[in-house]
Amino acid sequence: MTIPVLIVVAALAAIVIAAFRVFREYERAVVFLLGRFWKVKGPGLRLIIPLIQQAVKVDLRLVTLDVPSQDVISRDNVTVKVNAVLYYRVVDPERAVIHVEDFSAATSQLAQTTLRSVLGKHDLDEMLSERDKLNSDIQEILDTQTDAWGIKVANVEIKHVDLDESMIRAIARQAEAERNRRAKVIHAEGEYQASQQLYEAANVLSGNPQAIQLRYLQTLSDISVDNASTIVFPVPMDLLKHLSPQALQTGGAPFQPQPQPQPSATDGDEE
Repeated sequence: MTIPVLIVVAALAAIVIAAFRVFREYERAVVFLLGRFWKVKGPGLRLIIPLIQQAVKVDLRLVTLDVPSQDVISRDNVTVKVNAVLYYRVVDPERAVIHVEDFSAATSQLAQTTLRSVLGKHDLDEMLSERDKLNSDIQEILDTQTDAWGIKVANVEIKHVDLDESMIRAIARQAEAERNRRAKVIHAEGEYQASQQLYEAANVLSGNPQAIQLRYLQTLSDISVDNASTIVFPVPMDLLKHLSPQALQTGGAPFQPQPQPQPSATDGDEE
């Protein structure tokens, strides 16, 4: 066997060996035959004829895409910096290769513009308190627009909302004022409830004089428990009535005003 024949055989063997490709379980091969789409081949040992067929390998695993920090102006004209993380995967390798040049870069740019447009429609308070709703809105918009590329957006999470120092101080003052307002409202509600209970207790005690006396004795018992220097002398209210100025003038008897004499008609005739 001559050397040229050996060279040809070696070249053919190299072409045959190169024609076999191994694809992993999470990979798919989009095969083109003479420049036209032919089929999508799955994992395993596959034959790709050199010079006639070309294969583009596509990864079907979940991809984590970090969305860079974006300057967002909220609906209440507050400038913040927001960044997020995006999770997506390829569900249709044919459309991901044919319909878009670089589906990863396209998804990243679309995520940045969608993040700015969605957050710009909300107030700062909504950005800080309703992140789950905002994540859901962004994910739904991205999933709808990337469906034509064979991309499935699984989840979107807003990571950080950065504020400047002046805005942080303003939010702190607002939170402090809100806490003071709540404290005053709670104190006022407590006073109102206490006044209602006292009103009901007064109505119950006024129905029976003995109940007032028992409550009075209970108060004296509570005072005597503590080591206080206060001395309390119980004085009946009936006794105080006899010590009034009018009672002293009548010797303790109830004061009765004397009727004034009325001028008679005869006195007027005599005059």
